[in-house]
Amino acid sequence: MKVAVAKYPVGQPAGFDEFAAKQAQVIAEAARAGATIAVLPEYLSLELAASFDASISGDLHASLAAIQAYRQPWLALFSQLAREHQLHLVAGTFLLATAEGRYRNRSDWFTPTGTHAWQDKLQLTGFEYSSGVIEGGDALKVFESGEVRAGISVCYDSEFPLPVRAQYESGARLLLVPSCTDTEAGATRVRTGCLARALENRIFVAQAVTAGQAPWSPALDVNTGEAAIYAPMDAGLPADGVLAQTTGTQLWALADLDFATLEHSRAGAQVANDRDWSGQLAPGVVRAHVSRPS
Repeated sequence: MKVAVAKYPVGQPAGFDEFAAKQAQVIAEAARAGATIAVLPEYLSLELAASFDASISGDLHASLAAIQAYRQPWLALFSQLAREHQLHLVAGTFLLATAEGRYRNRSDWFTPTGTHAWQDKLQLTGFEYSSGVIEGGDALKVFESGEVRAGISVCYDSEFPLPVRAQYESGARLLLVPSCTDTEAGATRVRTGCLARALENRIFVAQAVTAGQAPWSPALDVNTGEAAIYAPMDAGLPADGVLAQTTGTQLWALADLDFATLEHSRAGAQVANDRDWSGQLAPGVVRAHVSRPS
């Protein structure tokens, strides 16, 4: 299985047709490279806010309301691209309005047959909390991708071990992470979370990022980080855990993932965090007790 993760350059499309043409070009490049799974970044839908005037694109609440008009064309576009290129496509995230007038940060998964599923972001960042209108999801999923099960962990979610562990225990051996970070610290946190999740579960983790600057958008203003594909740091695998990573203006990081070899490597692992997970749940260590010297 070849996985591709994007370092996606944020643009300023004049309308949906221009946005769609860009997506077609971007996904075609991943398909030509042989990708069977392609991952775009978090907040991708907010690029569409550029198609409205500055009073909307420069206001987060107005942007969120305005892009809802593109939801059905969005679904049709990415379903078509997944079918056309016969790949699984994670279309970043779309900030989707709920019946209560709030928004969920939804990552859409499209299959080669054009079917559609999704994972909502669970944990909110300070920026999302401060918006007053974005809410976290309430369900955790695992998806079938051929013979491999995969989970989606949207940006900040990758920094929390227990939901990813639950996906692992439901059979996920690949974690897909659409992300968007505006500072070096934020990029480092998500990168560290991805490496930790790969280590402790002995899985592959694939992270897409946004790139460039969008001063017209309060959410996509500055973008930092590299797209990368991670593996456990163990025998037969990269010592730094990095299988592939973008540099400079490179659009895609790609890696061939051998899940059979990964499973086989468990037997000769230098460490086995996934197998030894239960050790931290022993009755004597699940809670720390204050000990005062006598």
